[in-house]
Amino acid sequence: MKIYQVDSFTSERFKGNPAGVCILEEFLETEMMQSIAAEMNLSETAFVETKEKVFKIRYFTPTQEVPLCGHATLASAHILYELGVVSTSSEFVFRSKESDLTISFVDDWIKMDFPAYKLTEKEISKEFCEIIGIKPIEWYESENKWVVARVATEKEVQAATPDFAKIQEKGMGLVIAVTAKSESSAYDFVVRVFCNPISGITEDPVTGAANCILVPFWNMKLEKTNFKSKQLSKRTGELKTVYKGNRIEILGQAKTVFNIEMMD
Repeated sequence: MKIYQVDSFTSERFKGNPAGVCILEEFLETEMMQSIAAEMNLSETAFVETKEKVFKIRYFTPTQEVPLCGHATLASAHILYELGVVSTSSEFVFRSKESDLTISFVDDWIKMDFPAYKLTEKEISKEFCEIIGIKPIEWYESENKWVVARVATEKEVQAATPDFAKIQEKGMGLVIAVTAKSESSAYDFVVRVFCNPISGITEDPVTGAANCILVPFWNMKLEKTNFKSKQLSKRTGELKTVYKGNRIEILGQAKTVFNIEMMD
């Protein structure tokens, strides 16, 4: 059994967000998949079941299974294309626990169809500002309990200093996206994504699934449907997205770094 490590949302190795990918005829026991993800120690490791040409996908952080992950979906599609399991000329579907995800290959970019989530504006609390280390202009919560906080400048996004112990202690949302309008004409917005450490992650390098809330948010602000964004983690990463109402098209590139063979 081979496990691949892929850098997602980048065209360069050692940038973007690394994900583990394991292609299987049939899923392993959940405990075994969780153990492999803990051993890989990446933000997510994806397992793809190919039985009967139906591509089911499951995602594991080092500590728990999660229902949806953008960069591990991209990494998995990249490996299926690279191995020739699917043709770049054909569309296919990943069946995740959260949603069916339609995948296609467009001009050297992998396009993924993800759900969009509704947002509700919340009153900004002093405690939230202190814990995340920012002064947001707005704070929204999505129906899947993720948070998006807008700050005034790109510099404030870069300067955010979350207290991760307090995030876990207070039971804050699993994903907190701190975002601002980009100061570069090359991008529409910038973002950093922080996670509740209970998930086994603190700052996520590049977060495809966060665009399920970021794109509806920036659609409200900029009245656009097509976006290009940059995640300002140390590794950095770039995405293209298209707002389709109740769905989001997320486009990214990926690079295989290495593969390993699991021993008996």
